[in-house]
Amino acid sequence: MSIKTATINGVATIEIARPEKKNAITSAMYQAMADAINAAAAEPSVRALLITGQPGIFTSGNDIEDFMARPPHDGEAPVFQFMEALIGCDKPVIAAVTGGAIGIGTTMLLHCDFVYVADDARLAMPFVSLGLVPEFASSLLVPQLMGNRRAAEKLLLGDPFTGEQAVECGIANAVLPAGEVLNHARRIAERFNTLAPSAVRESKRLMREPQRAALRATCQTEAEVFGARLRSPEAMEAFQAFFQKRAPDFTKFS
Repeated sequence: MSIKTATINGVATIEIARPEKKNAITSAMYQAMADAINAAAAEPSVRALLITGQPGIFTSGNDIEDFMARPPHDGEAPVFQFMEALIGCDKPVIAAVTGGAIGIGTTMLLHCDFVYVADDARLAMPFVSLGLVPEFASSLLVPQLMGNRRAAEKLLLGDPFTGEQAVECGIANAVLPAGEVLNHARRIAERFNTLAPSAVRESKRLMREPQRAALRATCQTEAEVFGARLRSPEAMEAFQAFFQKRAPDFTKFS
């Protein structure tokens, strides 16, 4: 298994640990993360959750080979269970990001309560370059956070951006030296050991609940379009290009 979990001093840590594949996420890894989030949410001794990757790589996004072999077909698919677990979690979720955070590596941060990124972080949502569309309600949340024009740069052009830019546009709280990110995030998570737990949960619920229905509806709409796009000629060209290590040729499409 490439997801490591541990609960220490009231903090449930979910570590993406597949550095040999740049922390690319498989269906089994999504299921493991969904189960870990749900277990932490139900465990009274857990006061906060911490999601992290490996030094120099948060995640490169979906494992393309696994994704093509096991495309999500319905709401029971592990990737959607992970999305629902994170959207529905009423305990604080803190993310510690170093290196690349690609695709869902960036969109999952939109659903965390605190995000700390390294000065070497590079975020990107290159869905269109794969012939696909945004996911995890990013088509709703990214324009809300940064406005339509900057959202178009990130979602239509797929332009990568730095940790500093992530803070500027509201995705992250702060940029830190790479060697300090995880410890800082853990210190923030451990602060919830000294705060009233039910007050924290109710406060997060009050902040998040008004938009949860919209997030779930957007995720559903995105999933329907995303699923259709997976079978599109443009996506097939993009995936073939990925495996052949070349740039995709979209000039033949209209």
